[in-house]
Amino acid sequence: MPSLIYVRLVGFTAGTLLYLFWLVVIAGFRRQRNLERVFFFLALALFLFYSGSLLAVNAQIYYTQPPAALVTFAVTLLSAGLCFLPPLIVHLHAEYGLTQGIARHSRAGRLLAWATYAPVIYFGLRVYPLLAGGKSFEFLQPGNALGMGYGAWLAAALLAGLIWEWRFAQRAAGKPERRLHAALVVLFALAAALAGYLYILGGPHAPGAATGLATALMLLGLVPGGLLVYFVLRFNFLQIGRQKNLVYAVSATFLALLYLSAVRRAGTWLEPILPPEATAAILLFVLVVFFEPLQRWLGARLRQTLHKEMDRLQRVTAEIQQEARQGDLRRLAEFIERRVKEEFDLAGVQLELRGALASDTASGDGRKSGEQERPAWPSTPASFALRQGEEHLGTLGVVPHGASLSGEARGALEFLCEQLPAMIELCRLIENKLKLERELAERERLAVVGQMAASISHNLKNPLGAMKTILQVQLENPDLPEGVRRDSELVLGEMERLNRKLQQLLAYSRPAVRSGNAAPQTDLRAAAEQVAGVLRHEAERRGSRLEVDAGPGEMTVRASTEAVNDVLTNLVVNAMEALERGGEIVLSVRSEGGRAVMQVEDDGPGIPLALQEKILQPFFTTKPQGTGLGLAIVLRRVSELRGTLECESPARGERGARFTVRIPLATGENGAKVATDGVSGVREER
Repeated sequence: MPSLIYVRLVGFTAGTLLYLFWLVVIAGFRRQRNLERVFFFLALALFLFYSGSLLAVNAQIYYTQPPAALVTFAVTLLSAGLCFLPPLIVHLHAEYGLTQGIARHSRAGRLLAWATYAPVIYFGLRVYPLLAGGKSFEFLQPGNALGMGYGAWLAAALLAGLIWEWRFAQRAAGKPERRLHAALVVLFALAAALAGYLYILGGPHAPGAATGLATALMLLGLVPGGLLVYFVLRFNFLQIGRQKNLVYAVSATFLALLYLSAVRRAGTWLEPILPPEATAAILLFVLVVFFEPLQRWLGARLRQTLHKEMDRLQRVTAEIQQEARQGDLRRLAEFIERRVKEEFDLAGVQLELRGALASDTASGDGRKSGEQERPAWPSTPASFALRQGEEHLGTLGVVPHGASLSGEARGALEFLCEQLPAMIELCRLIENKLKLERELAERERLAVVGQMAASISHNLKNPLGAMKTILQVQLENPDLPEGVRRDSELVLGEMERLNRKLQQLLAYSRPAVRSGNAAPQTDLRAAAEQVAGVLRHEAERRGSRLEVDAGPGEMTVRASTEAVNDVLTNLVVNAMEALERGGEIVLSVRSEGGRAVMQVEDDGPGIPLALQEKILQPFFTTKPQGTGLGLAIVLRRVSELRGTLECESPARGERGARFTVRIPLATGENGAKVATDGVSGVREER
């Protein structure tokens, strides 16, 4: 029996230090999740149980009759841990199931989790008479004091944990995690069997056997804490392993405390042979022997950690450099955020660039339809500056899963941020080179189209004009038979249609006309009224309404009248051809932030999502007799004017489309400099 007491003494000491270690680690980690909060309280319950039991065993060793206040305090600690242990086991597994996607967030689930705490009140009331009446408390089998009902409650909670762990093992993402949950399945099965046998069935009749089984149940409680320490350090379980500085510091502190406790125990055991002071001096001096091996071990571990971090950095740097060669700065920024988050196991990463870099990543090709917005960003991330010489290019903000970054992660991110400016500059150079190549290819293509258009114009316009004149002269003859007149009018209408398509081809192939060296200026209100006046009759013929809404303020733009007319005419015609009878088109113009805003909105059927990727491609059309050049001309004119073109569809509920063009005002506060390259959010010709 004395040997069993010392086994319990060592076990209670280890359990107290182990779960105090977890309390300190979780409090220092400070991850804002319910899982960590419940884990903290479970560790607290186990700490109270082991520390209360340790206090009681020490009192039995050192006192013939322990003081009543000391016994009361020990019983309070031990009973509090026992009462809260079953519901916390169930609650912790439920929260872990939520994080793994096995359980679902629901009101019923939350109520069930909180309902498991109801028996705490009942068993707490059972302990109170023991404290108030001064009745003896069986510290070797503390569950007996709470009765058979507590044994059933504890066994049921352990069985629930077994079922959860079985499910976790089946759904585990990797082999290490599966091994952990499989080990915990075995552990919970043994613990549930022991708890049921001891507290429900009454256990063995021999007192020594019952005490031995109770000691085994107590020792089983140490296994989950020890397994978690191993899997956190070895496999970064729950992302706590990234906080190596915190884990190592707390581990070293508690190992030192454990060794000092062992020194004191050894001094007590050897007191008949050696004075306790001599035993303590010898055991402390023994540590000197381990300094050299410990130094070599630490040196090897540090070199291994350094090589691992350098290999990881080189891999990430190579991947980022490869992505930079694609010449897409916005895509590179997204790739950096994703890879840094994955590689360093962070809760969030956001790359913020400044100046011209910010405008490049913000504009680019624009955000595509259906692309998600960036998530909300925490207010206090860790920031790393990106500098190139004296220039501040931006910051890399990171949010760890816990309260702070580990030392090695911070050092690696600082080194990475020293390399990023060169990769970003490489991406910009390649992006500019690709842009120039695309512009050159586009100009060459347009030159070919221009030559083709000129050839078509030379070979078709003159014959078409001659035939049109002959037909018009014939139609003036009053004696012309009605059948011939009708056929002649039909042929004349088809010739007009061919002439319009030829004009569209010529408009697309040539740049906007500029009047000499002077910057052209156009009154946007007058241009809008002119376009509406020309096209209103056609809209009425189609059974639609065309309205003009001109806002207040300066409306003179840095553009030629022909270019503005091209933009507005093609947008309005595009809307008219998409409308059903009874539809409405609103042409609005206004000034906004140094720019003129032209907007054409209709209440037609809108644009199918499947076709939105093909918008503005020359010669792409969904109309039986369309050329596919109307919106392509708009895009070309807006690009020449260094403006932007945006589209929203649907615009009114589930219908309609809205095109918005922004070009510099002639008297805008930033002039032409306020315009940016590129067109965003555009759509196809309907």
